[in-house]
Amino acid sequence: MTYSLKDKAVLLVGGGSDIAAALAADLLEEGARVTLAGRDLEKTAIAAKAVGDTVEATALDLADEGSIQAAAGRFADGIDHLVSVAAARANGPIGSLERGALLAAFDAKVVGPILLAEHFAPLIAESGSLLFFSGLAAWRPAPGGVVMATTNGSVSTLAAALAVELAPTRVNVIAPGVITTSAWDTTVPDKQQLFRRVAASVPARRVGEPSDVSAAALAVLANPFITGETLHVDGGGRWA
Repeated sequence: MTYSLKDKAVLLVGGGSDIAAALAADLLEEGARVTLAGRDLEKTAIAAKAVGDTVEATALDLADEGSIQAAAGRFADGIDHLVSVAAARANGPIGSLERGALLAAFDAKVVGPILLAEHFAPLIAESGSLLFFSGLAAWRPAPGGVVMATTNGSVSTLAAALAVELAPTRVNVIAPGVITTSAWDTTVPDKQQLFRRVAASVPARRVGEPSDVSAAALAVLANPFITGETLHVDGGGRWA
């Protein structure tokens, strides 16, 4: 069965990220109609404009159910796919974690996606889907990454459960490894050193690019017989 993304309406939550930008651009190439959603509407609108003149922007805060419900109301005519690449970091030793950062991380990766499913699933067209993002940390936990490992692992469990409950609406997960995005600029002292170390250790012998993640997301969105799955886009990082 073939499935085209042409003319499909796709909402990208967390639209300010490098991965969202790459995916939005590739979706446009496929002929999809793309809307970026983010907590800061002004920044989201700038990100949308940078991708293309036809990309729209809307406000959506995963920590605010009213915001999610209001965003869903703007899509009363329905959408085909909802993708959430949103994340909030709460890294550090377990003894130093703050409750506010913990809650923000779970809002982005767990509670928010559940509320997205609650309010948007009734709007998803036949053969449409929800696509969430996990990450390598769930399968390769490291000291200081307890929250990241827990939230990312929860995403995969959530998708499997939602795929059963929301059937036939599909629900899947992309789990990237180390990807060359600007997110590393403020999280590690020397990202190029990190990239060299990772490239030397993973079976793919390189770090990932946003285009790698986007290609995987497009494949999952376009395959109507994949649901409840987590696709790892980590260059074999789980095995290194």
